[in-house]
Amino acid sequence: MAIPSLWLSNSIAGSKMLANAPIAKVDFKPDWKSLEQYQVPKWFRDAKFGLWAHWGPQCQPERGDWYARGMYQEGSDQYNYHVQKYGHPSKFGFKDVINEWEADKWDAEALLDLYKRAGAQYFVALANHHDNLDLYDSSHQPWNSTKVGPKKDLMAGWAEAAKRRGLRFGVSVHAAHAWTWYETAQRADKKGPLQGIPYDGKITKADGKGKWWDGLDPQDLYAQNHPLSENSEDDGMIHRQWHWGNGVNVPTKKYCNNFHDRTIELIDKYEPDLVYFDDTALPLWPIDDAGLQIAAHYYNVNQQKRNGSLEAVINGKILDEQQRKCMVWDIERGQSNQIEKEPWQTCTCIGSWHYDRRIYENKSYKSAKTVIHMLADVVSKNGNLLLSVPLRGDGSIDSEALKTVEGIASWMSVNSESIIGTRPWEVFGEGPAMEGAAPLSAQGFNEGKNKPFTAEDIRFTRKGKDLYAIVMGWPVNGRVTIKSVTPNAVTVKRVVLLGQKKKVEFIQSDEGLQLSLPAGNDENQPAYVFKIN
Repeated sequence: MAIPSLWLSNSIAGSKMLANAPIAKVDFKPDWKSLEQYQVPKWFRDAKFGLWAHWGPQCQPERGDWYARGMYQEGSDQYNYHVQKYGHPSKFGFKDVINEWEADKWDAEALLDLYKRAGAQYFVALANHHDNLDLYDSSHQPWNSTKVGPKKDLMAGWAEAAKRRGLRFGVSVHAAHAWTWYETAQRADKKGPLQGIPYDGKITKADGKGKWWDGLDPQDLYAQNHPLSENSEDDGMIHRQWHWGNGVNVPTKKYCNNFHDRTIELIDKYEPDLVYFDDTALPLWPIDDAGLQIAAHYYNVNQQKRNGSLEAVINGKILDEQQRKCMVWDIERGQSNQIEKEPWQTCTCIGSWHYDRRIYENKSYKSAKTVIHMLADVVSKNGNLLLSVPLRGDGSIDSEALKTVEGIASWMSVNSESIIGTRPWEVFGEGPAMEGAAPLSAQGFNEGKNKPFTAEDIRFTRKGKDLYAIVMGWPVNGRVTIKSVTPNAVTVKRVVLLGQKKKVEFIQSDEGLQLSLPAGNDENQPAYVFKIN
């Protein structure tokens, strides 16, 4: 596609941007070959652990992920819940859920204090989801959080709180798929008293006269003034069409340009260090070059503002070999099974991506122990862990989620040096959990399919001349043998258990490094870290 010839101003606050706005510098051009120049910045290689507020209006009903799609699927759990709580989706659609969302207990300062205490080195905030509401002051999307719902610039609040605490700030962008994701809103009930009455997915500005949304066009939100994709009635079809194929209804150029302009404005106004795209490779690729243009612009502007030092990170999913040179590969709810040459990231959540009260009531969040084991495993393979902690619709954190985060904070206060700023060792680990590891599926999704970690499982990281052996539980009889640490691998001079001042007794032989844990340890910690000099 043709590359625009005009230059983009460094500052776009308050300005109207041209569709397909031009690139800021010539260093990166909007094509894959040019983006191969990218180098992952040191801050991301060092960070290892980030926390994510995957929080927006779909958290308001407290009924789990993809609510704004599921509420239009007749007979589904979310549809039945919606009808009971709010009414029929022909009368009370997702736009009306947004209207009820006040976020009145949101306290970015207190939450970022908690996240920093937990050891996070970067924080990511949801900028928009597939529901297409921009959670910032957007001049290209009238449906944004400063005009509807909370009537607050959520992105500004998150960014300011993160940067005041020295945390790198990221944004996650998911709105490219609203075009097909909201197709369920075009449906109508197939049975019952309201059979055949359309849901609100195709209503227009003219329908709003005298209503709370008078003056707004719901099509700017739902984007459903188009024919359905092939087999749209099959609720699973969207996954097979995620890469804009298999009979998908292709978005218009106007839609693609609008997504581009919204995202450029987000980048320029809030200056994130990281942009997470919930897309295969880049948004709208390969049907449009909007994602390529955004990537090139982001890298160029970031580089300009840092006197030539590129510190920007883009996360994308299901990347081929070339694309993995252009950005950082993200694996959703899963882990690689090897040490990766380039830094990568696992993204996961301790519960549902959008708040689900049932998980809280059933006390079924991931425990701190589970998260710490995952963190150690990911970092040992040259990865970072981006962990979402669900927030209620009002912006508060519940007591069970808080318990998990506080547990992480407690462990990290002693052991963070084995995580932050480390690099992989010659092998990532040893132990029975490595046997028969589940392969990745699509963008990830092998989480929880492997054997659970036990005290026989060890993960390694290194920093300078220090090797860290992270043992995933209290060893039987307080003794552990690390088979990989033989005299041929490394000469051991000293071993300490992090959190203890006493040296650890050890014997090194061809069978490995045999350690005896000091007496008086808490045997209920999620993991124990031996620092080996």
